[in-house]
Amino acid sequence: MTKEIEHLLQTFEEWALFVKTMNHLEEKTWNSSMEEGKWTIKSIVSHMMLWDRYFYKEAIEKIALKQTVTLKQMDFEEFNRKAIEYGNRTETSEIVNKAITYRHKIMNDIRGYRRNSFIRRIWTQRGTYFIFPNTLKILYGMTSIIWNR
Repeated sequence: MTKEIEHLLQTFEEWALFVKTMNHLEEKTWNSSMEEGKWTIKSIVSHMMLWDRYFYKEAIEKIALKQTVTLKQMDFEEFNRKAIEYGNRTETSEIVNKAITYRHKIMNDIRGYRRNSFIRRIWTQRGTYFIFPNTLKILYGMTSIIWNR
């Protein structure tokens, strides 16, 4: 595994640990935003968990199982709206558990890949491809900037 991938996985672990430390917060805190007009903490964690779940089920797990990647072009605004709705109707503890679980699934599967599995282009069923390390960087970037919501 490259140092770049190890660094990204370390960052992914930091997110999981951070979410775990917030598990004890009161519901009032989870439903507050860090700044007026911004997303609530619960919405942010829900949003990240749902992206992790999508990326895991449609790409990372498929690669591990040697199946075709099923990522597709998404309407990001619609996805974000649904993530907020999901956060509003789901227990905080469930969101926390799933956020940690999906983040660890991503990390564990990637760590299980053989070195030659880090092919730069991975083809999807639509005949398009994504660039594996760069896609991890996108997830890392989402984790880093999502607090600006």
